[in-house]
Amino acid sequence: MREFRRYAIYYAPRAGAVADATAGWLGWDPVQGEAVAHPAVSGLPAAVADLTAEPRKYGFHGTIKAPFRLADGIDLAMLEVGVADLARHLRPVVMDGLSLRRLGRFLALVPEGDEADLLHLGAEVVSRLEPLRAALSPAELAKRDPARLSQRQRDLLGLWGYPYVMEEFRFHLTLTGPLEDAVAVAVASVLDGWLAPVLPRPFVIEDLCLFGEDGEGRFHLVSRHALAG
Repeated sequence: MREFRRYAIYYAPRAGAVADATAGWLGWDPVQGEAVAHPAVSGLPAAVADLTAEPRKYGFHGTIKAPFRLADGIDLAMLEVGVADLARHLRPVVMDGLSLRRLGRFLALVPEGDEADLLHLGAEVVSRLEPLRAALSPAELAKRDPARLSQRQRDLLGLWGYPYVMEEFRFHLTLTGPLEDAVAVAVASVLDGWLAPVLPRPFVIEDLCLFGEDGEGRFHLVSRHALAG
């Protein structure tokens, strides 16, 4: 069984049109663990490869539990058992759909509709798997730049190893790296139409996907666990 340096719990689409389109857009297929060709998308102000360079290594995903190292005495097999058991007790989350939005300087898909069930899912995954996570190292803590966070976010960082959890959880699916204002507007106008035919309505989170980060910083799908609660 392959070992990775960090693991994460993500949403990732099942095989189909969404998975194919977004893997091509980002240029990385985390299921196959290989680079894929970008699509030809006319009207963009820059090459797809340049627009997607930053999020490419993660693959198309929505973070549920952010990347973490395993605690002492925990291995991948134990983590998989923990994720599988948790998934059996959690229900799928159904949202109205997905829409393209600008979040800060990047573009992402965000869910539409009531997010109460989504917040519950995030809190359960973060808290239930916490015993398997190693504490942040000083370097990892510094990388989060606590000084720029709110007091509540700093508290969450200390408790759970990530500041954007519990009531601070904002589920999103990143599509670009940081963009200048004019570029972001131009990309959004093209990307919105290009993605529209494949975006699901409703949008359903039906699995917990265990991802692993390899030595080069690229993320791979390790296993998929259906939500069956």
